[in-house]
Amino acid sequence: MAKIKHLALICMDPDKLAEFYCEVFDMKVMVRRLGAVHLSDGYMNLALLPQRAEGKAQGLNHFGFQVDDRDVIDERLKKWNVVGPVKRPADRTYAETRGTDPEGNNFDLAVGGFQKSRQPAETEKEPAAV
Repeated sequence: MAKIKHLALICMDPDKLAEFYCEVFDMKVMVRRLGAVHLSDGYMNLALLPQRAEGKAQGLNHFGFQVDDRDVIDERLKKWNVVGPVKRPADRTYAETRGTDPEGNNFDLAVGGFQKSRQPAETEKEPAAV
Protein backbone atom coordinates (compact mmCIF):
# COMPACT_ATOMS: atom_id res chain seq x y z
CA MET A 1 0.00 0.00 0.00
CA ALA A 2 1.29 3.46 -0.87
CA LYS A 3 1.77 5.97 1.95
CA ILE A 4 2.33 9.71 1.70
CA LYS A 5 5.77 10.45 3.13
CA HIS A 6 6.59 13.81 1.56
CA LEU A 7 4.89 17.18 1.11
CA ALA A 8 6.29 20.30 -0.51
CA LEU A 9 5.29 23.90 0.09
CA ILE A 10 6.10 26.75 -2.27
CA CYS A 11 6.97 29.60 0.10
CA MET A 12 8.44 33.08 0.18
CA ASP A 13 10.93 32.49 3.03
CA PRO A 14 11.96 28.83 3.43
CA ASP A 15 14.44 29.63 6.22
CA LYS A 16 11.82 31.40 8.35
CA LEU A 17 9.30 28.60 7.83
CA ALA A 18 11.97 26.02 8.70
CA GLU A 19 12.59 27.85 11.97
CA PHE A 20 8.82 27.86 12.64
CA TYR A 21 8.29 24.14 11.95
CA CYS A 22 11.42 23.14 13.90
CA GLU A 23 10.52 25.29 16.91
CA VAL A 24 6.78 24.57 17.08
CA PHE A 25 6.61 20.95 15.87
CA ASP A 26 10.14 19.67 16.70
CA MET A 27 10.93 18.94 13.05
CA LYS A 28 14.59 18.65 12.07
CA VAL A 29 16.41 20.14 9.09
CA MET A 30 17.60 17.30 6.88
CA VAL A 31 19.22 19.31 4.07
CA ARG A 32 19.42 22.83 2.64
CA ARG A 33 19.90 22.96 -1.11
CA LEU A 34 19.32 25.57 -3.81
CA GLY A 35 17.37 27.82 -1.43
CA ALA A 36 15.10 24.99 -0.28
CA VAL A 37 14.97 23.55 3.22
CA HIS A 38 13.99 19.90 3.69
CA LEU A 39 12.58 18.95 7.11
CA SER A 40 11.50 15.70 8.71
CA ASP A 41 9.64 14.59 11.80
CA GLY A 42 11.15 11.13 11.42
CA TYR A 43 8.15 9.86 9.47
CA MET A 44 7.04 12.62 7.08
CA ASN A 45 9.32 14.89 5.06
CA LEU A 46 8.36 18.50 4.36
CA ALA A 47 10.18 20.37 1.59
CA LEU A 48 10.06 24.17 1.85
CA LEU A 49 10.72 25.36 -1.68
CA PRO A 50 11.45 28.99 -2.62
CA GLN A 51 8.86 30.73 -4.77
CA ARG A 52 10.62 31.26 -8.10
CA ALA A 53 7.90 31.28 -10.74
CA GLU A 54 6.19 34.64 -11.16
CA GLY A 55 2.45 34.32 -10.58
CA LYS A 56 2.65 30.83 -9.12
CA ALA A 57 0.63 30.53 -5.93
CA GLN A 58 2.31 29.50 -2.71
CA GLY A 59 1.35 26.55 -0.53
CA LEU A 60 -1.26 23.87 -0.70
CA ASN A 61 -4.68 23.72 0.95
CA HIS A 62 -3.65 22.23 4.29
CA PHE A 63 -1.81 19.38 5.97
CA GLY A 64 -2.09 17.91 9.43
CA PHE A 65 0.04 17.21 12.47
CA GLN A 66 -0.92 14.54 14.96
CA VAL A 67 0.38 15.80 18.31
CA ASP A 68 0.68 14.31 21.78
CA ASP A 69 -0.27 17.47 23.67
CA ARG A 70 -2.07 20.30 21.91
CA ASP A 71 -1.50 22.65 24.88
CA VAL A 72 2.27 22.45 24.30
CA ILE A 73 1.81 23.34 20.63
CA ASP A 74 -0.65 26.14 21.48
CA GLU A 75 1.93 27.64 23.85
CA ARG A 76 4.70 27.48 21.23
CA LEU A 77 2.47 29.19 18.66
CA LYS A 78 1.93 32.24 20.89
CA LYS A 79 5.27 33.83 19.94
CA TRP A 80 4.55 33.62 16.22
CA ASN A 81 2.30 36.06 14.37
CA VAL A 82 -0.06 33.37 13.07
CA VAL A 83 -3.77 32.59 13.03
CA GLY A 84 -4.98 29.97 15.47
CA PRO A 85 -5.16 27.46 16.59
CA VAL A 86 -8.91 27.75 16.06
CA LYS A 87 -11.40 25.02 16.93
CA ARG A 88 -12.68 23.17 13.86
CA PRO A 89 -16.43 22.72 13.28
CA ALA A 90 -17.93 19.69 15.01
CA ASP A 91 -18.45 17.87 11.70
CA ARG A 92 -14.69 17.95 10.97
CA THR A 93 -13.81 14.83 12.92
CA TYR A 94 -10.29 14.46 11.52
CA ALA A 95 -8.85 17.50 13.30
CA GLU A 96 -9.66 19.39 16.46
CA THR A 97 -8.06 22.73 15.55
CA ARG A 98 -6.54 24.59 12.60
CA GLY A 99 -3.78 27.19 12.50
CA THR A 100 -1.51 28.85 9.99
CA ASP A 101 2.22 29.18 9.61
CA PRO A 102 3.82 32.63 9.13
CA GLU A 103 3.00 32.59 5.38
CA GLY A 104 -0.64 31.63 5.89
CA ASN A 105 -0.42 27.92 5.03
CA ASN A 106 -3.15 26.03 6.90
CA PHE A 107 -2.37 23.09 9.15
CA ASP A 108 -4.69 20.93 11.22
CA LEU A 109 -3.87 19.62 14.68
CA ALA A 110 -5.24 16.37 16.04
CA VAL A 111 -4.50 14.63 19.30
CA GLY A 112 -6.85 11.71 18.55
CA GLY A 113 -5.32 11.06 15.15
CA PHE A 114 -6.45 11.43 11.57
CA GLN A 115 -7.49 7.79 11.17
CA LYS A 116 -10.83 8.26 12.96
CA SER A 117 -13.82 7.45 10.82
CA ARG A 118 -16.08 10.37 10.02
CA GLN A 119 -19.24 10.37 12.13
CA PRO A 120 -22.37 11.63 10.37
CA ALA A 121 -23.55 15.07 11.42
CA GLU A 122 -26.70 15.21 13.53
CA THR A 123 -28.80 16.09 10.48
CA GLU A 124 -27.40 13.14 8.51
CA LYS A 125 -28.23 10.48 11.10
CA GLU A 126 -30.87 7.96 10.25
CA PRO A 127 -34.08 8.20 12.28
CA ALA A 128 -34.29 5.84 15.23
CA ALA A 129 -36.27 2.66 14.68
CA VAL A 130 -39.74 2.71 16.26
